[in-house]
Amino acid sequence: MNAVVMYSSGFCPYCSAAKRLLSARGVPFEEIDVDFDPERRAEMVARANGGHTVPQIFIGEHHVGGCDELYALERAGELDALLAEAAP
Repeated sequence: MNAVVMYSSGFCPYCSAAKRLLSARGVPFEEIDVDFDPERRAEMVARANGGHTVPQIFIGEHHVGGCDELYALERAGELDALLAEAAP
């Protein structure tokens, strides 16, 4: 299974919704809280090609985007395939 990394904020309802979906699916993920860490926030923005809102979600090296994009993958039946791809 590809590693899942989510840059998030403790004050973000979209982050909470994304975490609920991943947890309900039994998908382990690394959460990086960017609230009070400007270096990690800068890392997120660079990695997300300028994306500055949270959450920013990555599955392996694939940039999913935010909560809406994660749920869209789930609805389209594409999330499992992305999770199962061989890690680079």
